[in-house]
Amino acid sequence: MKTKHLYLFFITVFSVTAHYGQTSPTWENFVTAKKNGKEAILPDFSYAGYKYSEVEIPDVTYKTFDVTDFGAVPSDSKSDKEAIKKAIAAAIKNRKGIVFFPKGTYHINTDSDDQSQIIIKSSNIIFKGEGDGENGSILHFMNDLPPKDPKKMYSCPSAIQTSAGGSDRLLTEVTSNAKRETFQLKVKDPSKLKKGDWIILKLINNDKKLVQADNAPLEVEDAWKTIINKGVQVNERHQIASIKGKTITFFEPIHYNVEKKHGWQIYSYAHSEGLGFENMRFEGNWDKEFVHHRSAEDDSGWGILKISRAVNSWVRNCTFKNVTNPLGFSQAAYSTAINITIEGNIGHSSVDAGGGSTGILIAKVNDKAGMHHAVGVGGGSTSATVIWRSKYPAHTSFESHASQPRCTLFDNIEGGFFAGRAGGARQNLPNHGRYLVLWNYKQTSPATNDFRFVATDSWYWRIVPPIIVGFHGEPTTFNKNEVQIAESIGNPVQPESLFEEQLKLRLGKLPNWIQKHQ
Repeated sequence: MKTKHLYLFFITVFSVTAHYGQTSPTWENFVTAKKNGKEAILPDFSYAGYKYSEVEIPDVTYKTFDVTDFGAVPSDSKSDKEAIKKAIAAAIKNRKGIVFFPKGTYHINTDSDDQSQIIIKSSNIIFKGEGDGENGSILHFMNDLPPKDPKKMYSCPSAIQTSAGGSDRLLTEVTSNAKRETFQLKVKDPSKLKKGDWIILKLINNDKKLVQADNAPLEVEDAWKTIINKGVQVNERHQIASIKGKTITFFEPIHYNVEKKHGWQIYSYAHSEGLGFENMRFEGNWDKEFVHHRSAEDDSGWGILKISRAVNSWVRNCTFKNVTNPLGFSQAAYSTAINITIEGNIGHSSVDAGGGSTGILIAKVNDKAGMHHAVGVGGGSTSATVIWRSKYPAHTSFESHASQPRCTLFDNIEGGFFAGRAGGARQNLPNHGRYLVLWNYKQTSPATNDFRFVATDSWYWRIVPPIIVGFHGEPTTFNKNEVQIAESIGNPVQPESLFEEQLKLRLGKLPNWIQKHQ
């Protein structure tokens, strides 16, 4: 591996002999940098989640559309799919509404049903039940959906998916540089922009030097065809706080260094807002022994819920049982999944953020099943994801599914930790770009001596050197040449939670809702 590179300026390896409770030097660097308006080593993850995690997810009081009023009969073994679609349509016609499921079991994708998805293509629609327990509100998916392309095992659609009308359109070009973790940049023509707009800050550029810098100090391998041919891709989703002349200011920080010479652009962002799924149980009939990439059914057949093109939305207090892919975010922004339980048979993946999502908070996930890929991130240049206070068994590990995810925080995670579990096709490597942060991660799987983030025995495990602070549990050690920071290995640090402390620093105090979930 090459070590002489500009980015190695930031590589610092701290002592591994810190005592429990020591205040992290990396945290102190962040506080000092914020105070002095300088660039910190750590990204600011505090904006992740519904309404930037500043307020609690609301208990909305919209008009209720009870699915039993549209023909659904709980626990009668007959399909309720059309009744659910009718209730959704009525709520959409009302411009907002709660699609309510009284206690009982509602059957979807029965033998008599078509193979269509349940699509929610509007804002302010809430799926609400009366509990996620076995005696609560249960959506039972009788059959899996077939792949859209039989040659692609990952192409089965989710049974329920949010969406949005319209498409993303080029609005203007960026005409200034902007450092990561800042909020402003200049554009060529702001006439199509206004305060409050949601936009995509986009880059696609295969300049060889840019590709090398994006992955340094990793060697860019010939097999990484996507980043070599199509280039570095960034799809950060932001909301405009103000416009002054040709300068636009975002509510949230930019997480990638913007250089105008690379051809950055501003696109519109087609999205819905205020979508919720809460207090429900989702059950499938996935009862086979999972085999990775054996079939479409293994890989994506029992996909249940996809939050796509949504901002300020949420999934909370939900259980998923006997499914392969319970919940994912795609092209979404500043939304939250919290208090999620996964039970039953092992499937393909846990809760994940992908598709170029930005600022997703995945919190309090209890993966009892131990999915093949645990909680994590995927492609489309997903950014600023926070995975907070979650756990999974020792037989699985965190997920980072290639296609250019960057800037991800695993904060107070408990579970297995081992090389090679992250996925992604070879042409889409590396598994993760810059600013993967593991903060007070507790390992429960057997320890590894000299853990590698660049595998020597396979092609499928390549991660740009991460920041590791307070890693503890089993006594794993790390190869110092493959980490940006390895601090207090073997002992958790203060602050206990990086996400919480960054949020507290930004707001001046910790929001009440956070304290309920600590």
